[in-house]
Order: sequence, then structure tokens, then C-alpha cells
Amino acid sequence: SVICFLFPFYFHSSRNVIHQARFLTVVPQHEGSIKEEPVSEIQNRRAWQFDWALNKLDNSVRKTGRIPKTLLLKVFQETCREGRPGSNQTLLLLRSCGALLPEVLSSERTELAHMIWDKMKELGAVYDTSHYNALLKVYLQNEHKFSPTEFLARMEAANVQPNRVTYQRLIAAYCNEGDIEGASKILGFMKSKDLPITEAVFSSLVKGHARSGDIKSAENILSVMRMAGVEPGPDTYLSLLNVYAEKGDADSIKKTLEEVEKTEGYLMDRVLLQVIFSLAKAGYPQYIEDIKERMRFERELIPDMMNLCLTLITHGFEDISFRILKSYNHLSRENVDQGSFFLQHCVNRNMPMSKLKQFCNELKEAKMHSAPLIFILRCALETNKSDLAIDVMKAMKEEGLPVRPHYCWPLLVGFQKEKNLKGVFEVLKVMHELGVELNAETYTDYVFKNFADIESACAQMKENNCLFETDGLFVAQIRHEAGHGRLKNVVSLLSSASTPPIDFRQFRNSLMLGFRSSNDVQLWSEITELLYKDERYCLTPPGPTEAVGYFLYHLIDSMSDSEVQAKEERLRQYFHQLKKMDVRSLSSKKSVSTEDIADSAKSDVSALEKKLEKRKAENQPITDVLKQLVYALCEEENMQKALEVKAKYEPDMVVGGYAALINLCCRHDNVEEAMNLKEKVFPKSSPVALDSGKYIALVEVLAKHGRLEDAINVLTEMKEKDVPISDRAVASFFRLLNAAAIRGEVETVNRLHETIVNLGLAETAALYSPLITVHLEKDDMPAVLEALMDCYKKHVSDFISSEYGDMMALYDLFFAFLQTGKYKEARKVIETPGLRAHSGRLQWFAKRCISGNQMETLEHLVELTQNVFECDRDEMYYYLLQLCDNNSDWRRAEAVWTKIQEENVVPREKTLRLLADIFEKNGQVVPFEVPKTRQEEMRSPGSFDIEERKIRMLCKKNNAREAYNVFLKDQGKSDYQYRTYDALIKALLSQDCIEEAMKVKRSAETHIKGFTLNSAASSLLIISQVRRDYLKDAVAAFQGMLDSGLLPSRPAVIALTQALAMKGDLRNLKALENMVESITKSIGLSPSLISNAIALAHTKNNDLDAAVEYLEPLLISGAQNPDQPVKNISFLLRKVSEKGLEPALEKFGVMAERLANQFGIYRPVTDLFLQYVSADRLDDARSLLQAKKIETLLELIPDSIDLETAYRHLIRCYELDGDVASVKAVYEKTKEKNIQLPELSLKSLAAFLKKAGEPVPFTEPPESFKFYVEEWRKRRLEAS
Repeated sequence: SVICFLFPFYFHSSRNVIHQARFLTVVPQHEGSIKEEPVSEIQNRRAWQFDWALNKLDNSVRKTGRIPKTLLLKVFQETCREGRPGSNQTLLLLRSCGALLPEVLSSERTELAHMIWDKMKELGAVYDTSHYNALLKVYLQNEHKFSPTEFLARMEAANVQPNRVTYQRLIAAYCNEGDIEGASKILGFMKSKDLPITEAVFSSLVKGHARSGDIKSAENILSVMRMAGVEPGPDTYLSLLNVYAEKGDADSIKKTLEEVEKTEGYLMDRVLLQVIFSLAKAGYPQYIEDIKERMRFERELIPDMMNLCLTLITHGFEDISFRILKSYNHLSRENVDQGSFFLQHCVNRNMPMSKLKQFCNELKEAKMHSAPLIFILRCALETNKSDLAIDVMKAMKEEGLPVRPHYCWPLLVGFQKEKNLKGVFEVLKVMHELGVELNAETYTDYVFKNFADIESACAQMKENNCLFETDGLFVAQIRHEAGHGRLKNVVSLLSSASTPPIDFRQFRNSLMLGFRSSNDVQLWSEITELLYKDERYCLTPPGPTEAVGYFLYHLIDSMSDSEVQAKEERLRQYFHQLKKMDVRSLSSKKSVSTEDIADSAKSDVSALEKKLEKRKAENQPITDVLKQLVYALCEEENMQKALEVKAKYEPDMVVGGYAALINLCCRHDNVEEAMNLKEKVFPKSSPVALDSGKYIALVEVLAKHGRLEDAINVLTEMKEKDVPISDRAVASFFRLLNAAAIRGEVETVNRLHETIVNLGLAETAALYSPLITVHLEKDDMPAVLEALMDCYKKHVSDFISSEYGDMMALYDLFFAFLQTGKYKEARKVIETPGLRAHSGRLQWFAKRCISGNQMETLEHLVELTQNVFECDRDEMYYYLLQLCDNNSDWRRAEAVWTKIQEENVVPREKTLRLLADIFEKNGQVVPFEVPKTRQEEMRSPGSFDIEERKIRMLCKKNNAREAYNVFLKDQGKSDYQYRTYDALIKALLSQDCIEEAMKVKRSAETHIKGFTLNSAASSLLIISQVRRDYLKDAVAAFQGMLDSGLLPSRPAVIALTQALAMKGDLRNLKALENMVESITKSIGLSPSLISNAIALAHTKNNDLDAAVEYLEPLLISGAQNPDQPVKNISFLLRKVSEKGLEPALEKFGVMAERLANQFGIYRPVTDLFLQYVSADRLDDARSLLQAKKIETLLELIPDSIDLETAYRHLIRCYELDGDVASVKAVYEKTKEKNIQLPELSLKSLAAFLKKAGEPVPFTEPPESFKFYVEEWRKRRLEAS
């Protein structure tokens, strides 16, 4: 047996166990945390490209534990497009081709890896050991058969040296085939190289012996491991369990699991899920239930469960996959469908409809999915599976589910793209067969577009037996002909006896477009006469007069001033003709009333005082007005005045007023008055209680002023009066404890905490953090450790299983155990289910280890956090390398490099540069391609002189002028590094010193070949030129940036655009529009910026008609085309308002209202309303708010408008009308529909209800109204 041959080597191997972890658990480096390096712009872009790709793939892995093939291909294509892929980009792509693609067959994943390998090599990628190791890992995960000797030969031919990870994976490859002899050769070579054996090797040998038929030797490997000082871990047990699964040896599986439970406690569900897959593959599904019974099916394992289900489906085991899915039914949340991912993959794998229907029925019976058939229909439509989509719709019809017209539209779009008329006709037949309404939209948007004209469309539909003469067909014909200006055909259709009764409103907007595009007054008149006199087209009240009047009103209103002037004579003729035809319209009536809206704006304090005095003098009840006055004073934070009012009118004060005063006194630290009021109105003996927020405010102010006993009494009263404790109250408890901790008041923290917990007011692990924080504030480390241990013993351990504990408290415990060498306990804490990585805490402790030269502690930190969700593994290894660098320990750094490969971590460039530095400083060969950024103009820290350091330091302190003076004095004496020039130029530009910056730039160009300004500096230059009004130079600089492949910053583009707009420079704005078209998304530019600027330029040039004619089509197109971003006009309105351009504001206002009334486009009028509010023009804002109009919209087109915006405005309408009942009714509707109103709206609503003497049915936002208004304005400015 190979065991005898290898035993001496096993025994002397050092322990070096690295568990396999989720690959890609890395988050992008925050901007500014990487030391500045002298990089070219191309390399900057490559680094950005890598971060983008890493972020995309990482987000997918963190959310789902997998990567969709489409996303991987997208990243691959982007990398190819950029060209010259970096080493880590290539590594990232290769490592994504294994188990992270559960929806792809293993053979396809390997083909994908080979394709990526060849393409990256073609593009100039340099492969090192890490790339070959990554490819080996992919081979193993995909069970790809290959020759290890040939693989080694390939590496040798490429002059790439294998390392320990390479040999480990080659051993695994031999063992997968049961080739123990081949594995022995590699092991012998490792022995000659004195390389350690890790758990991964032992796990492979278990599989190798078993697959060679020697199950006894496989089992003996665990004993050999222990003798060698390596304890079997989850990987080893998984390997052994998989061996038994492949043999169908259920007894041995059971026996092994029982042994593990005795020694290790349990195996994680993640391991057992993989055993289930092995049983399924081996053809022993009957034993899966035994494994499932041992699983706990925790919520945290849902991503792993999903990936197992997907893998099983991919390999044809969908029934087993479905059983696993149903095992998680108990974790379902209300109103959240389960199993969508399962159904989608079944569709992707072309599962037959009968099987899909079976799964749908079972999911519905188990109440796991509310609408599985509809979801499958969506999947079929998204993947262009037209036959399946039709089958699903038929099944829906059989089950009595509604089949709506828009379900068929994607099919029609697909056939239109394919120019497949037969497919279009078949869909129309299916719709008719299923009783689906063939409405006007179906014909106009998805059928008629396939034909040259309506006549040929109808002829071919008739020929193919799918011409169904419905109302929708006739409406569509009229709309189509009117929209294309063919009014003669419209007359024919309207006058035809075969045209059924159709409400004129269904084609009114298209008719207006037709009228505007035609100059034939006779046709205008004939159509209008038909609409007026033919009762088929006016089916609803109030009648033809009002309907035609409305049409004429909006027809004229839709025309610009220039259009009306151009058609003035024809319009006169048209109205004259109507008069002759005896067509009357409501010219004297307004179609939309905007008058007589009640002005119920919030009364100010002085008005309330006068009202109060008047009522008092007239001997009328004053309770309501008094309460409103007190509330108003509290809102203004006028404590003195509020207390005076209370004293003057005390007999008429109500409980609500006292509660508001108590809260006000607490906010102003007036503890005496707050307690006096509380004891007077809300004594302990009284059944009347304050709400939890006001009680906690009292406790907080009492504790702050040292009145600890009183604070405890108030907490006791809360318990005795059974005051409801909300989540907000629990957060307030934490805040008051933390405030006391920051003040260093140990007794206060301990006693308040003890009272809160003992009374049962709140008991979450978050409340334990201040018990430790208070000692940290006093820098009393022994007390910190004692408090930590006390918390762990008394409290936190009780919460770990029930609510997963609080992250901060758990990290405190984790660090304490690490610091004291209790690594086993530390492991238990960090493996708490649901615990996520907290980068700030991990960074703090790692830096502490580095400063204290605690290598062992830091190594354990890195090892133990390997499986922590969202842990940035590259960053953790970077900390280790920093300490290696401090100690000049290149051997340990080399071991770290091996671990990075073993764990499948994708290192960033800064990590590779640091590692290369360590190797080079210690005279070692760098085993990978060093990022080029490191090789350009770098010098050791001691090689640049004192003056250069001084310049950089002054630049960091924003003292650019002094830095420039140092530069002038030192000029000619020494050559500076790239980054020194760069830092100085940016510092000067940020302080508007253009001439000085340009002088430094010229100096840099003479000393550094090919020196150019990078994106940041070039952008600052543009901003400085704009400030100086050097717009011609700024445009040239902008063009130069783009020509050089640099991306300008967003502020630079905005500054230049706005400056050109304010100058009315349309020529340069149009040029700028073309320049930024391709970079808008890349730099996060608002799609409305350029259009707003061009309209503003027209306005500055006194050409308002041109501005409207330019804007209107853009706004209509953006709203009606889902592929285009919706445009706003907020910047334009703000600028014309700020500049006092009232005619322009009025003109754009008319346009906005027209778009709302005629086209249902509400974004412009919303922008107008918000601008009026921002400019304190409340009357103008009120004129736009029409409650009935909003309610009508909600009724007619609920799916086409933003419900949160609509309900927010609707509530505001009723507030302004003073309609309390309607306000309350609308608020209840928002709760029913789960619509979350913004804090500004809630604050306004609370003030309105309190003013009306009504209870507030929600927790009022704590800040002032002014605060939320400012927050809203800030967001508006950022958005524009």
C-alpha cells in the first residue's frame, strides 16, 4: 500500500490545513485606500476594469453563490474589448469556469475555460503558476479527464515552475482516476522538495484508494493523518462520505456521521448537501432521505441549497432537486414565492410542459409559489421559447387563470424581428382561441408594423384566417391612419357603416397628431363633424358638445406659438367651417378647473396666538387652538415661549400638549421642567402613560445629568404601565447606553443595562456592546477583557443560537479570544450562523497585530475568517504580507502566496506589488508577472530627496502655493517622480492656479518622457478653465482627453456643460453632446444634462419656441420608449427660476402641463411642482395639485405611474384642501399597498393630523420639518 511508502513523510509533515472557501468573497477596494503609484492612464483604466469585473462577479457570488454564464461572458467580452488583459483579470475569468457555474454542464464549463485561456493568451496575457493552478482547479471541479504528465510538460515548455498547490491538484487528478501509482510519484517528488502535506492531499488519497478498489486503505488514511499531526477536517470527512456514496454503502455513511457527531459535534449542512449530490450521481437516490434527516436546513444555507438544486437539474436529476427544494418550505416568508430559480432553470433545460406543470401544481399545493404558471410563462418569453409560452397560456386558460394581451406581445416582437409573418398569424389565432382581447395596442404596436400599410395587413390576415373584426382592430386602424397623417382614410373609416360604436377618447391623441401634420381644412372639418354628429363616437356623458370642445381645446393647446401662427389662417377657416356645420363647442368653459382651491396652509404661530386670544375673549372653547399653538412652538423649538403659553392657559391644556412639552424640554436638556411636567400630568400612580420615545428621552436626559435613580424609576414605570416597545425604542435604548459609554460612565451603563434587561423591556445582543465600549473609552484593557468574558458567559452565548447575536459584540469576543490564544473558542464565535464580515473591525484588529508584530495571531485571524460571508480575502492576505515585509520574512511571504492560490483568491495589483517588493528586497525571483505600474519610475522610499517629500506633504495639506514655491527653488537640481508632478499639478488646479500648474506640467514633460496629465488632473484643469471663463480652452482640453482615451470626471463635464448653456453657446453644446454620448453611463452622467443645457442655451438666446420644440419630442420619446431613460427638466427649471426668467418658466410650465394632460407624461409637471415648492411659490405649486386628477390616474393606469409619488402628492393635495377624512383614507391605502412614504411626507402628514386634533397613526420622524426639506433639496440637486 502507498500508505506504508508514505508514512515517514506524513509523520514529519507540518500542519497546514487550508479549507476550501467560496471563491470570489472579495469586495472592491475603497477609493483612496491604495497607496498612490506612478501609473499611466491605460494602466489606471486596466485597474478600473479589473475592479469592475471583480465587483460584478463578486456581487453575483455574494448574493447567490454562483455566476450566471451570461454575466461571465459579458465580463469576458469587456476584457477582450479593452485588450491587453492583466494577470489577475485572466485569473478571475479562469477561476469562474468551475463549480460557480452550476447551470452549465461540466463539459461546457471546461470548453469555456479553454476558450478563455486561448483568447487571453492571444491578447498578450502572461501565464504564471497561479494560472495553471486555476486551470487545474477547474479541471477537478468539472471532472475533466486529462494527463497530469502532459500538463506538467506544458508548464515546463512555458518555463513555468509548479508549486505545492500544483502538486496537490495533480495528486487529486490521479486519485480521481484511482491511479495511486501516479499519485505516489508526485508525493515522492514533493518529499524530495520538502513540501508539506496538507489536508487536501490526504482527502485526495482517500478518494484515490477507494477508486482503486482498496476501501480499507482509504479508511486508514484518517489514522495516518492523526499520526502525522493533521486532524481530519470537513474536507476529509466529505471525501470519505463521497467514497461510500459512490458505492451505495449507506451503513458506512451512517457510521461515519455518527463518529463525527461524537468527536466534532456535527458536520455542516454544506458538506451533507455535497454527499446528496454524490448519491444522486451514483444512482442511489433511496438513501438521500437518511441524509436529509440529519440536516438542519438553516436559512444561511439557502444559496448552497439553490446551487445544489441547479446542479442536480443540470445533470438530469430534477426530481431529486425538487425534493431538496421542498425541504426548505418551512423557511418560506409570507408573500415571498419560493422555487422561482428552480422553475427558471427547468425552462432553460427545455423540460417538457408535462413535467413543468407537475412542479407548478406541487409548488402551489405546498403554498410555496403563488403563481408558478405565470412565472414559467415569463421565463419562456424571456428565452424566446414561443411553443412553450403558448402551451403555458393554454394551461393557464384550462386552470381559469386570466390570459392578458400583453402576455403575447413578446412573441409578436420576436416574430417581427425574425420577419416571420406565419408566427405573427399563429399568435393572433391563439389569442382568439384563448379568448384573449385583441386590443388596439396589439395591432398598432405589434402587428401593423410588419406590413407596408393597413390594407395589406388586413388582406394577409384575412387570407390566413386571423382577421377578427373586433373593436380593437377598428380603433387600431383609426389610430394608425391618423398618426401617419392619412386623414382621408380616417374619414372613410369613421363614416363606414361597418365601424362599430367606439368611444372617441380611444383615438383622440392620435387624431390630434394627424391634424397637426395635415393642412387639409376640409378633412379636419369632416372628421370633426362626424365626431359631433355620429352618436357611435360619443358613448358616455356629458355628450358630443363637451367631447368636441375638449378635443379642440387640447388640439390648440398642443401646438407651439410658432405652429399656431403658421396655421392661423387654416385654423380660422376650420372654425368657420365648424360654425357652418352647426358644430358647437364649449369655448366658454375651462376643461380643467384650477381655481377656488382652499388655501389651508399651515398657520404660523402669531396667527394661532391671535385666534386663541380671540376665542378666549369670546368665551369660546380654546382647547384645539391651544394644542395647535403648543405643537407649533415645539416644532419651532421655542421652549421658553411654549412654557409661557402653558402657564397662561394651563386650565385648558390637554395631555397631548404636555407630552410634546416634555419632549421639548428633554431636547433642550431642561431636566427639571421635564420631570415637573411628567410628575404633574403623568405620575406613576396614574394609568395615563407617555409613549416609549418620550419615556426614553426622559431616561436619557436624567442619566446625562447624573440622576440615575430617577432614570431607573422611569424605566420601571414603563414596565408597570406596559408601554409598547417598538424596534425604534430598542434602538433608542442602545443610543442612550452608548451615549453613557462614550462619557465613560461605567456605573450608569451597567445599571441602566441591567434594569432594561431584567425588566424585559429589551433584550438584544446589540445592548451588550456599550458594556465593553465604556471600558475602551477609558482605555482600561483588562476591564475590557473581563467585560467581554462576562458578556459571553452571562448573556451573548444565549443569543447566538436564537437570534445570531450582534455583530459588534461577537467581534469583540472573537478578538478577545484571538488575543489570548484561545483559537478554538475564537473559531466557534466566528462560525456563528449569519455572521458577516465587518471590514472596519477586521482592519482595526489586523493593523493592531501588525503594529504589535503578532504574526501568529494575525495568521489565525486570516485562517479563521476564511468562510466568513463577504470577507475580503485579498485584503486579509495583504495584512499578512505587510507584516512579512516589516520583518523581511520572504519565506513566510512565499507561503502566503501559496495559500492565496490554494484558496482561489484573486489578488489585486497592490497585493502583487507588495509581494514582488518582498521577494526583490530579499534577492528572490518573483514567480509571477509584476504589474507594470510598479516598474515605471518607482524608487525606494529613501531615494527621493527631502524637498520632494516636502512638496507632497504640502500638497496633502492643501498648501499648493507653498509647495509650488519649494518646487521653484528646487527646480533644475533634481528630477521628481511622476506622482510628485501629478500631486503638485492637481493641488494647484484645485486652488485655481492654472498658470502655475501649466508651468509644472511643462517641467514634467521635459524630465519624464511621454508625461501626460491623467484623468483627475485633466478634469481639474477643465474646471479651472471654466471658472476663469476660458471656455474655448476648456472645450479643447475636453476633446483632448477623449482623444487620449481618458475619462473626464462627472463634475468637469457638468461644469463645462452648464457654463456653455449659460453663454447660449449652442454650437459647442451640440459638439459636446456628441462627445459625451459614449461615456454618459461610464461616469454616471444624468441623461437629462445635455438636453437641459441645450434648452437653457435657447432660453438665454431668447428663443423659447426653439427650446420647447427641442425638448418636447425628447420628453415624449423618453417616456414612451422603455429603452430610453426618462428625462427630467429640473435643472432647466431651477436655472430659469434662479435667474428670474419668468416668461421662460411660464412657457416651460405650459409645456409640462400639456405633456401631463395629453400624453400622460407627469415627470415634467412634477419637476415644475418641486421647483415651485423649492422657490417658496406655494400658490403656484398648489395650482398644479389636483386630487381628483391624481385619483383618476391611479384608477385608470395604476401600472404606468410611480405609486409612491402619486400617493405622496395625493395626500398633499388633501392636506392643502384641509380634508382630514380624505387624508386619513389615502394614508390607509398606502398601508394596504405597502407603499413607503418618504420622511418629509410623513413629517408633513403628522403636523397636519396634530393640527387637526387627530392621532398620528405612525411614529413621527424625529427631526424638524426644515431638516427633511433640506435633505430633499440636497437629493434633488444631486439628481439634477
